[in-house]
This record gives sequence, structure tokens and C-alpha cells, in this order.
Amino acid sequence: MPQDLIDIAMKVVDNVDVMLGYWDRDLRCQFANAAYQVWFGRSRQELLGSSIQDLLGPLYELNRPYIQAALEGKVQVFERAIPLPDGSVRHSLASYYPDVVGGTVCGFTVQVTDVTRLKHLEIELQEAKKRAELMAAHDFLTGLPNRVLLMDRIAIAMARVRRAGGLFGIIAIDMDGFKPINDTYGHDRGDDVLREIAGRMKAAIRSTDTIARLGGDEFILLVNDVATLEDLRSAIQHFLGAVCQPMQVAAVSMTPSLSCGVAVFPTNGTQEKELMTKADVALYAAKKQGKNRFVFSE
Repeated sequence: MPQDLIDIAMKVVDNVDVMLGYWDRDLRCQFANAAYQVWFGRSRQELLGSSIQDLLGPLYELNRPYIQAALEGKVQVFERAIPLPDGSVRHSLASYYPDVVGGTVCGFTVQVTDVTRLKHLEIELQEAKKRAELMAAHDFLTGLPNRVLLMDRIAIAMARVRRAGGLFGIIAIDMDGFKPINDTYGHDRGDDVLREIAGRMKAAIRSTDTIARLGGDEFILLVNDVATLEDLRSAIQHFLGAVCQPMQVAAVSMTPSLSCGVAVFPTNGTQEKELMTKADVALYAAKKQGKNRFVFSE
């Protein structure tokens, strides 16, 4: 090949942001382009004749299975995070192509491409997906489960009771006297109160239970794994006692109170919507009796 063509080829090879190299069967470097200087801080002259183990350092053990496979004549493609001399990290896509001559593997060509931007974009998309999934199943104001997630939890609770027995309760909850808070202090302070109440509710329940916000000051509590109605009653009393304590949120000083309507599976219904309706009717009856009360569905 004429020297001018060799010079042009070397310019092309040295001006791509891709590491290109060749390693023989003894894992000694026979060629390396200029990208190795950027990625590893080693020039072509320093690399020629050196071992791949010396170049890779701690990465060698991670790459050894791929190196061995390449020496057995198998093309290898894999991802690797490579620390750079300046302390940063490049995410890379590495390819090892065996050099087979007369049925014998003489070495392998290395091609390593920087995919850091793509990796960061992948991470951002994964995080965005997680946020979207979280928002689809949770209330945007309080972070509590919303109706979609609640209905799924109720369906699971039904299956558990049908399989193992027992019962569970669906408690429709409404804050007593919440509208005057918005009217007096504004909706921003009202939202602050709702967030504080939601935090208290979440802290007052077991990990097996669910507290969901349907909207406004309306919540639903799902109490799972209950053996008797008395156990359910005790759980509700504990919940009310923990939530209905004096609170100070910005300029709002209050002692919250909650009205609750209780529907029991399977006594009051065997379908999600039927139980929710029974709980709402019981809630209306509780509010007619006064504040901070709970009434069981008939």
C-alpha cells in the first residue's frame, strides 16, 4: 500500500473517538490508535508490546472471560464502565473480533465505543418511567396511593381472604370542617394541612394496610388481615387516636377530627364498588351523628 494511503488511513483511525487496537495470542499490543491516549493516558508507543493486563489493571479480571472467548474464535460484545485519567467514567460498548488465519486464532481486534451519552439518556428515561408509573398510581399532592392502586390492593385483599379466611375493612374517611380552612387561610395552607394529615395517616397504619386519597379531604383506609370485627374496631380507634392530635401548620392551629364509614368484606359485599358504596353510606351516617365518629355499614 502506498505510504500516502497509509498516512491517510492512520489519520482516520487516530481521529475517531473509538479505541481501536490489536492484541496477539500472547495478549501483547500490536496496534493502538490515538484514542487510547485519551481513555487510558497511554500513547501508541507506550502500548506497543505491552500486555493487555497491564493496560486494563483492575478491569482485566472483569474482561478476562471475553478475552478468553475471543481467543477461542468467538466474537464478543459487552458493556463496560472505564475510569478515565481525570477521574471521570466513560460507559463503553466493547467488541472483540477474533483474527482467524487458517483455522488458527492469531489474536483479536478491539473496538471500544463511548456510549456515555446514550447510557445517561437510558438512565434518565428509566427514571422518567419510574416517575410516570409512580404518578399514575399515587396522589400528586400527598404521595399516597390513589384510587387506581387502592382498587388493585382491594382485589388482592379479596383473594387473600377467600383463600385463607378472615376479613378486611374498607373505611371511607372525611375530614370534619375542612372547608373553613381553605376559606380562611387559602388553598395553599389547606394543601399543607392535607399533606400533614396524610403523613400522620401513613405513619398510623401497618405495612400491610393501605391509606389512599381519593381527592379533596376524602381518604380510604384498607385494613387487612383482621380476624374479628373487634380487631377491626380497635385498628380504627388506634388510627383515629394517632391522626387526631393537635397540630400547627404555618398559621393553621387545629385539632383534626375525622368521620368514618366502615364496610366489611365479605359481610357487606363481595365486589370492590359495592364495598366502597357501603362505606360511603356509612360515612354519611357517621357525619349525621356528629364529628370524629365511625359507623359500620348495616
